[in-house]
Amino acid sequence: MTEDDGASRCAGSCSGHEAACVFRRPLLARTAVCELAARHPLGEREVVVCRSAVARTNCSTLAALLHERARFALKLPRPGRPLLHAQAMRLHCGGIVGLQRALGAAVADVHELVATAHERHGSLTGLPWDQIVGTLAAWLPRRRSGPRAP
Repeated sequence: MTEDDGASRCAGSCSGHEAACVFRRPLLARTAVCELAARHPLGEREVVVCRSAVARTNCSTLAALLHERARFALKLPRPGRPLLHAQAMRLHCGGIVGLQRALGAAVADVHELVATAHERHGSLTGLPWDQIVGTLAAWLPRRRSGPRAP
């Protein structure tokens, strides 16, 4: 079985699937893109899986560092404890936007941002975390448009 075969089969919920994209929230919210992400319809929703095990590992490392560095600023629970949806959105969407700004990238392509961070800083731990966490903490979701309830 190839890597793509495993990514294309989502039994039940892909969020618990081993190939689930770590940054699926920003991708689904259209805050970011990723050249390695594959979208699959599952019932009435859309799931996002990663086509590269190496990229998924790098993104998992970035997500863990974001959680560690922004834990105090966002009042997040200890690692291993579940995040509320709003906390996860702020952490991942704001983190990707913060990384994009810190690296001066034109597009928030998750895979490209991680590769650029490794290239420029040697590792993800060498990033300008003060700047990234500041942007992350200030990130707010876009407002919904449409009629308001009376």
